Amino acid sequence: MTHTADLYWSFRSPYSYLALPRLIALEAEWDLAFDVRPVRPLALRQPDFFEREHPGWMHYLLTDIGRLASFLGMPLAAPDPDPVVMDESRKRALPEQPYIPHLTRIGIAASEAGRGLETLYAISKRIWSGQAWAREGVLEQALEDAGLDARTILDTVHNEAGRLDRIIEGNEAALEAAGHWGVPTMVYKGEPFFGQDRIELLLWRLKQDGLQPRGETG
Repeated sequence: MTHTADLYWSFRSPYSYLALPRLIALEAEWDLAFDVRPVRPLALRQPDFFEREHPGWMHYLLTDIGRLASFLGMPLAAPDPDPVVMDESRKRALPEQPYIPHLTRIGIAASEAGRGLETLYAISKRIWSGQAWAREGVLEQALEDAGLDARTILDTVHNEAGRLDRIIEGNEAALEAAGHWGVPTMVYKGEPFFGQDRIELLLWRLKQDGLQPRGETG
């Protein structure tokens, strides 16, 4: 029996990006499927988040993601542009956001098409390697690399934006109901596992519940 776990994920979270190869490897090795449930970044869900953080928080974050990327052998650079447009003087997201709503809708549409993890990785590795990811054709190529028809996905995003936004709102409510607010958060049978450093703990819990290597489930 295939085990399933929810994955709450944001395109602006470097830790979400850095978790992806390990999550993809789990699906390949174990009889496990992640239900990819993208949410908006905390900068939009909690507008005062960055104002409330300790002054040293950002310095530690940048230090930590840099060494983690080096440890994992993954490229990491400042996004060009930032998926969330900020008013740096106030440390708040601007009211008008040209990128993140589109990206998050793409994540939902790709998940519905059965290529959620692959699409998150194809897009986020462009964002977090410093590429000019918003340039014309880049997202289309990422979708094709993930095994999707880019035109079909982008037509869905354009024509069904309201429906996709309601799904995003539902994902955010479900994340809170599961007992957390950050990303990446994996949820199995109502139990949240927050952070890329809880992937092994999630695997341990799944094994306790009978998870088997792929191909050995009888």
